[in-house]
Amino acid sequence: METATITAELEACWKQLDCGFPRVEPVFADCMREALATLSRQGVDAYLEHARFLGKMGRGAEPILIFLEEWPAVAKTLGEEALPAIMDFIRKMWKSPNGNSITPFLQSLPVTARRLQSPQQLRGYLDIALDFMERTTGSIHGIHQTFPSPGLPEFFKQIPLLLGQLSLAGLKSWVEYGVRYYQDHPDRQIDYFSLQSADSRAVLQRERHGTLLVDNERKLDMYLRGLWHDEQPLIPYSTAFDILRQPVPYYDKLGIRLPDVYDDAREVAGIDRYRAVLAHIAGHRRWTTAIFADNFSPFQRMAAEFLEDSRVEYLAMREYPGLRRIFAALHPIPAENACDPEQESGVRHRLAMLSRAILDPQHSYKNPQIVEFAQRFHMLMQQGDSSTREIAELAVAFIVQTRRQSDQLAKIHFKDTVVDYRDDNRQMWKFIEEGDEEEAFDAPRKIEPGEEIKGLPPRHYPEWDYLNQSYRPDWVSVYEALHPPGNAADIDRLLAKHGALAKRLKKMLDLLKPQDKVRIRYQEEGSELDLDVALRSLIDYKSGAMPDPRINMSHKTSGRNIAVMLLLDLSESLNEKAAGCDQTILELSQEAVSLLAWAIEKLGDPFAIAGFHSNTRHDVRYLHIKGYSERWDDSVKGRLAAMEASYSTRMGAAMRHAAHYLEQQQADKKLMLILTDGEPSDIDSKDGRLLIEDARQAVKELDRQGIYAYCINLDRKADEYVADIFGKQYTIIDKVEQLPERLPQLFISLTK
Repeated sequence: METATITAELEACWKQLDCGFPRVEPVFADCMREALATLSRQGVDAYLEHARFLGKMGRGAEPILIFLEEWPAVAKTLGEEALPAIMDFIRKMWKSPNGNSITPFLQSLPVTARRLQSPQQLRGYLDIALDFMERTTGSIHGIHQTFPSPGLPEFFKQIPLLLGQLSLAGLKSWVEYGVRYYQDHPDRQIDYFSLQSADSRAVLQRERHGTLLVDNERKLDMYLRGLWHDEQPLIPYSTAFDILRQPVPYYDKLGIRLPDVYDDAREVAGIDRYRAVLAHIAGHRRWTTAIFADNFSPFQRMAAEFLEDSRVEYLAMREYPGLRRIFAALHPIPAENACDPEQESGVRHRLAMLSRAILDPQHSYKNPQIVEFAQRFHMLMQQGDSSTREIAELAVAFIVQTRRQSDQLAKIHFKDTVVDYRDDNRQMWKFIEEGDEEEAFDAPRKIEPGEEIKGLPPRHYPEWDYLNQSYRPDWVSVYEALHPPGNAADIDRLLAKHGALAKRLKKMLDLLKPQDKVRIRYQEEGSELDLDVALRSLIDYKSGAMPDPRINMSHKTSGRNIAVMLLLDLSESLNEKAAGCDQTILELSQEAVSLLAWAIEKLGDPFAIAGFHSNTRHDVRYLHIKGYSERWDDSVKGRLAAMEASYSTRMGAAMRHAAHYLEQQQADKKLMLILTDGEPSDIDSKDGRLLIEDARQAVKELDRQGIYAYCINLDRKADEYVADIFGKQYTIIDKVEQLPERLPQLFISLTK
């Protein structure tokens, strides 16, 4: 009787659904039984009503099938009250050209529900998606034809991964970036929202929590260079996009591969997790020697890798004892009886216990073989540094003595056996006959034609987008390096050539030199004794009162406290001949800068010189010619003599990077002089105003930092743009041949 009632109810529901798709009928009964067990009576009616709509809207059988199968589970997570908002969003897609996005939206709904967990969160998510859809539908290049959003289906396909990495606020920022910059570019929009483009991944990482490699690359690079004397590039790999393989750190001939982000774990900060990985890999690079793998079984290779990892960590901790705290906190502690030998293979479990016992002398393991081999390891290390070959022999002995029949079982015990700061040990092995997947690590790396190895990791700077009145984050990569040396005698000849001008300048400089000295009294430490205060303190001491200890005084020069940054445009156009002159603009610039540097050195002002050029936003070169701590000597003159011009002029990024050094100077006035012969431009910027507006924004940023930016422009047509960038803070030198005389005079007038 009860079965007949259920059958009758199912038939009534099927009639209410009124669906003509043959694919739906075979699964309907099972879906309906789950719905009747999960939903309220009103919920069942709404379920059938909305399913009927999905079947009638002309998008095939997929939407109704997905909805029938998935909604009961989604309702259990979010509640039945979430359905009206979902269906309202689906109707908006249906009425727009975006009907092709309905199926991926419904497919992503179960995972979305599990991530969001509440109707309120769901409404926030739907608001983001709706705004995305409205802004990218029918908006390409101003065409008024209606067509679907190119990126919306890809967005729904990626939403499970996105919500696994981002909060709703982070998701909104990520979507906003993609819509803002790619709504007029269908192909780029698809690449962005399918997580294929570099910008997409970069913005995703920016919005993620944790310690990002991109934010700490320079710090970690200095750590590697300073402590381990290793200069390998740090190359990130994504932990978000390779879910199945779960890659681990490793190194190859191109550099050290690290996760793009580390969260804090086991009371260890993300930055310290990076340091642990680098210390471990640097230990391998210093102490591990590749051995032939062909004569080792898989278990023996695994054991050799575990013990070699322990060996390099032992040596690293001996050199830097502070690493022990980080290693001990990150290394798992396998429970001794966690592995069931009747059901699981326990090789990894035993090796992880041995690794922990070697690291922690206070371990609690009772297994006699674990205790014995931990002691044998330490005895071997105390006899000397040992070698990879000796450690491999110890590993083979451990496998032989601890072997069990259950080790051959397919099910392997993995719990608390993964040491996530260790690399994959590919550097340990070489092969008598290499296959396609193997690589000889002892073979020298071949540099591909045209490949250039850069020095320090780049600094990333934003760039101003005047069309959207916002910054493009981390848009420009600035690589800095010390300028190659040249012949200092060339600069001495240039200075001798302008000897008469130098004499005139010297008279002007003598007037600018600070003459007055001011006495600073009441100093506990100073250059000389302040007799008045000292006598008063002595009288106080003799009379039993507390004497004033500030009995010294010092002096400071009054009237001048200026730090200068001279930033030189080294773009290709400097190689052109100056009008009415046999010299190139670059040669005249060398003369002018030489005289200016000589003049500033005479005044005693701290100053630095740097040049820049660019080859797209990915490669802006910043070349140090003189640092603030350097004297005006032959090494600096040699770099100045070797100056060469090439590529383009991405001025805003260079100014921001120069400001990074200038703002650290202790001075009352900070002056940045920019010497250029043309407007900002680069080959990847088709909008001529874009880099001009970015340079203008950079000048505003410098002003907020207390830096006075002044441009000396050698372009006769500079009136068309230079005022837009620098306001009134510029001088145009029409006759370039006058530059050696005008540049020092301009500096003197700016700083007097």
